[in-house]
Amino acid sequence: MTTAAPTPEAPRPATLTLMRRLFAYRPGLFALNMAVWGAFHTLPAVFSYSISRIFDLLSRHAAQIAAGQPSTSLVTAAWWMVGLFAVSRLGRFGVFLWAFRLFIRLWYTLDALVRRNLLAYLLTARGSRRLPDTPAEAISRFRDDVEDVAGYTEVWIDASGFVLYTIVALTLMVRVDPLITVVVCTPLLLVVLLVQRLSPTIRTYRRRMRQSTARVTDFIGETFGAVSAVKLSASEDRMVAHLNRLGEVRRHAALRDVLLTELIKGVNNNMITVATGLVLLMGASRFRTGVLSLGDFVLFAALLPRLTGSMGFFGDMIARHRRTGVSFERMTRLLQDTPTETIVAHHPVHLEGELPELPPRPEAIPLQTLEVRGLSAQHPGGRGVQDASFTVRRGEFVVVTGRIGSGKTTLLRALLGLMPRDSGEVQWNGETVADPASFFVPPRSAYTAQLPQLFSESLRENVLMGEPEARLPHALRLAVMNDDLAQLDHGLETLVGARGVKLSGGQVQRAAVARMLARDADLLVFDDVSSALDARTEAQLWAGLFADRAATCLVVSHRRAALLRADRILLMEGGRIVDEGRLGDLLERSAEMRALWADEETEEIGA
Repeated sequence: MTTAAPTPEAPRPATLTLMRRLFAYRPGLFALNMAVWGAFHTLPAVFSYSISRIFDLLSRHAAQIAAGQPSTSLVTAAWWMVGLFAVSRLGRFGVFLWAFRLFIRLWYTLDALVRRNLLAYLLTARGSRRLPDTPAEAISRFRDDVEDVAGYTEVWIDASGFVLYTIVALTLMVRVDPLITVVVCTPLLLVVLLVQRLSPTIRTYRRRMRQSTARVTDFIGETFGAVSAVKLSASEDRMVAHLNRLGEVRRHAALRDVLLTELIKGVNNNMITVATGLVLLMGASRFRTGVLSLGDFVLFAALLPRLTGSMGFFGDMIARHRRTGVSFERMTRLLQDTPTETIVAHHPVHLEGELPELPPRPEAIPLQTLEVRGLSAQHPGGRGVQDASFTVRRGEFVVVTGRIGSGKTTLLRALLGLMPRDSGEVQWNGETVADPASFFVPPRSAYTAQLPQLFSESLRENVLMGEPEARLPHALRLAVMNDDLAQLDHGLETLVGARGVKLSGGQVQRAAVARMLARDADLLVFDDVSSALDARTEAQLWAGLFADRAATCLVVSHRRAALLRADRILLMEGGRIVDEGRLGDLLERSAEMRALWADEETEEIGA
């Protein structure tokens, strides 16, 4: 996949609509979480009421003793309140253990669903499915943005408990003193309004922080793939300096995001002190005059910290809502032309029970003819291919050649659906291919890119990638890898490192060819994979391939070994196929072909 040019910002998705759809995936589990966590957050109101009643009963009992009229019923009632407090306190621990298990189950279910939907689009959606930004940006969206959305679920679950607690607490406080209740709640409501006003800033800071993080990740990934080039040009200091600059940008963006978040939390927490001070100021006179009892004062003091925290929670909930909206926006950009609802579409995630059977492979349709008619595709910068037409017949070895920038790679990628085409038609055995990206896969076609991608696994895993083990020796022999295995420390079990950094350029290319050959596809498409091979190895590659099987190949190359073997050569210049034929005919009538042949001879002599 490649990086597309920036596209206009998509319309902002409705965060609440998407979250409702997400919660509806497991409505029973979501409702049970809300109920259990609601009980967990509401139980402290029972604690506060029990403590206030204990103080009331004890103060009345003390007054009766002073009056010489002690009452055992008050003592009994006080012990009942102590028992209620103890039971509710212990019960809260049990509720927490149950609630935590339920929440973890819900979290991972919804997290897996969103990741599954994003990955399914990139792997199976119609069209070219090009990444709109860098691979690092895509990873950030799979990791950070998905976690933000799953984490926002926690906010909604906790909200049910905080709402219940707030209702119970305010009811108890209003029954005691409505005026104090209103005065205490006013600054808390102001905090909620403050967070609402800061919402656009919250959204902006979070977006900048994520973008700067992705730039750092992307640069590190590109550096791993360019270690040799950096060393050869002695550019280590400049690379480190650039990484430092990117890190500074990320640090400032993250600092702004964290400071704003902590500022909001700090204001919320300080409201506890402000509200407690108001209770002390207003309650002191009422307590002296007997309007407030000791139990009433204790009730206010016990309910207030958690009530303030609840109000602060709602302020933080607004901020989390804005940040989650940013995450949905970023994931929507990754999906490009598909509806935003795809992110939260309902599909099985198979976290429990038996794993499903693998989907069947596409139907094998033996190739007779591949016809390309009027194919045009443009890169955002303006270069591309125009009106390309040609035919590949079964068993042919067709080579696409031309100078750098003539459109060879673009032609292959547009043909295979790896980039969008502007016009043209591709036919397989006379039938139009509606979606090349889904059609040109094994067992119909296999492709090796100009810069193959290997994974940080063993060489064996990189070649097979789930294919039967029996195909491995055959694929390695055809890819001329057997001599290399003896040189590697652990043979097939050698870990190749990130992007195959522990292998030479030629070994990376031949490992990618082996991976392609292990799939036993009908049409083999090579994009200049012999560029890092010496002439002898390249000749062995093509000779072994055609000696073993009746291969049909479409190859981008300027190397003599490929050109000499070609049944036909497609000569490209300026994004167009300007000539076509066998090597001898092209050398006779085309000055461009003679120049390319001479350049290749010079390179081989120099090598």
